[in-house]
Amino acid sequence: MTVIRSGNGTEEVGDDKIFLNTPTAQALSGIFVWSALLMTCHQPSSRTSHLPPPHPRLRKQPPEESCIYLHLRSYTVPNEQRYIIRILFIVPIYAFDSWLSLLFISNDQYYVYFDSVRDCYEAFVIYNFLSLSFEYLGGESAIMSEIRGKPIQSSCLYGTCCLVGMSYSIGFLRFCKQATLQFCVVKPIMAVITILLQAFGKYHDGDFNVTGGYLYITIIYNISVSLALYALFLFYFATSDLLRPFEPVLKFLTIKSVIFLSFWQGWYGIGHSGERCGVIPEALVIDGHEVGAGTVAAGWQNFIICIEMFFAAIALRYAFTSSVYREKKSEAPEESLEDLRNMPQQAFMRKLEVFFLRRVMTHSSEDCLKAPLIDTDHQNNSCVLRNSDLWQVK
Repeated sequence: MTVIRSGNGTEEVGDDKIFLNTPTAQALSGIFVWSALLMTCHQPSSRTSHLPPPHPRLRKQPPEESCIYLHLRSYTVPNEQRYIIRILFIVPIYAFDSWLSLLFISNDQYYVYFDSVRDCYEAFVIYNFLSLSFEYLGGESAIMSEIRGKPIQSSCLYGTCCLVGMSYSIGFLRFCKQATLQFCVVKPIMAVITILLQAFGKYHDGDFNVTGGYLYITIIYNISVSLALYALFLFYFATSDLLRPFEPVLKFLTIKSVIFLSFWQGWYGIGHSGERCGVIPEALVIDGHEVGAGTVAAGWQNFIICIEMFFAAIALRYAFTSSVYREKKSEAPEESLEDLRNMPQQAFMRKLEVFFLRRVMTHSSEDCLKAPLIDTDHQNNSCVLRNSDLWQVK
């Protein structure tokens, strides 16, 4: 049973649940969530998946899809791929967290704890995205060697109209880094403060009363998010030419849409406007639990995020492809004989085992028998690696 309390104090009792609390809403959001999870973490099997990718000059086709599994399978550039994998995990965490918040909407407090986890990972993703951009370009010193002394072009679109006559310097780059990373510090701190205020009854979503904490947390959040977004715009504006080989446009747009646009969507698009327009009732009592308008607004926000993460998963698959790393894996040089000679016996046997398993997975058993990896020396009672007399396994 649902009790809806309007602004004039009247109550309406109905047998029908609000949409967010119905099995239809929970099932619909669950379908999008689990589809996003599978799309991000799993790669459908293919008969030709074991074959190395053709040379780029011999093929012209759209960028290859990617997922966490393919990056782990082709983990050839750890300095870059560790950041990419952490970024890709934003879809499972965002989607599953929002779905859990939606399932427990009848409780007025649970969603705050779920959203705090999501907020902390937002900050972590921003840190990894900025670190990945610096890693692409070779670090701070390499970036400065390319842009130092160049004049900053005036552009109202990127907010550089007030920087006319200035040139790129280490101070400019440090500002972009620090203004972005402050969001990574402010976001978790505000999440912890929100939980504490919620525990003492001083935090209610949508309550702009000066005696509550929602007003002040909203102000701090808006300043921090706006500054971080502006700093990322400046950084992209300064390094767009350097980042062009890495196809940064889709990466920037996807990350900014998932984090920043979803933030303003929740604060203004659903919460504030929904209450002002009367779409969201002032208070409800759902299954014996009193639920405020802010909780209902957060529920709609979580429902929309569940659907949006499905499309974010599609965008991230094409933004952070693993085809480049697969090519590097297929073109990686083999171990030299000198490396094998200096390698400890246990490490060599592990490498030999991995190499043998790869051959079994990528070749038929008949081909493996035609080209054995090890020859047996019956006279010396030992095994030696074929085509090499530099390493013996007694």
